Amino acid sequence: MSASTVRSMPVSDADVKRPPNLGGINLTVLGLEIRRLLRNRRTVIFALVIPAVFFLLFGLNKAYAHDNAGHGNVSAFIMGSMALYGAVLATTSGGAMVSIERAAGWSRQLRLTPLSPIAYITIKMLTAMVLGAAAVVAVYIVGKLSGVPAMNPGYTWLWFVTPLCVWVGSLVFAAFGLFMGYLLPTENVMQFLGIALMLFAFGGGLFIPLSSYPHVLQTLAKFTPLYGLNKLVHAPQLGGNVHMTWVLNAVAWLVIFAGGAIWRFRKDTARV
Repeated sequence: MSASTVRSMPVSDADVKRPPNLGGINLTVLGLEIRRLLRNRRTVIFALVIPAVFFLLFGLNKAYAHDNAGHGNVSAFIMGSMALYGAVLATTSGGAMVSIERAAGWSRQLRLTPLSPIAYITIKMLTAMVLGAAAVVAVYIVGKLSGVPAMNPGYTWLWFVTPLCVWVGSLVFAAFGLFMGYLLPTENVMQFLGIALMLFAFGGGLFIPLSSYPHVLQTLAKFTPLYGLNKLVHAPQLGGNVHMTWVLNAVAWLVIFAGGAIWRFRKDTARV
């Protein structure tokens, strides 16, 4: 058979490689990623225990726990703060586990598959969100069992709305964990993330009210990754208007972190 004959032969639809729907996102891949994440017991236990312990240390203090804070008490406010810290810690840790895959060369192998970079990053972020949900639930269960956090009559719905806001907002840090997992070496990523998250928490007013900071630091805090999320997750309990600057802060950091993760994924796998 001549080369001209081969070139003239029709190609069937079955022989044409078509890109997968949604770039390769499917429940099978997502389920496998979730099971892989949950096998890492140290990460799971750390993400679930540390925030609950912080709540027990700071949220049950009789000196202020029962004081009013919006539509609830101070203990409920601190419970939301610790749930946010737990969700951020969990989603960041879950996303950063990609550094282990990089070291094993798995991420480069993925470039041989039809899975698109955006689809891969999306799957990883959704996987990290599962661990984030578990961290939020753990803090709220501990808070409920303690009997100290309370919502005012008519505002019991805050027990459901506030943790939902916390969980959705933690998506920002699922992207952050992925970005850092691709940016930093495996042996350094968790050390850096622990320090970075602590600084973000203080900078965003999660542990100490921003009103106690000098004016210059209060201004700088408005540009930190946890500032917008901290304001948004407490808005339902405190009442009042939601400022657009809070939303813009959260969305901007989500775009920055997700874009950075996609960029680093493409760069990391470009050698294939």
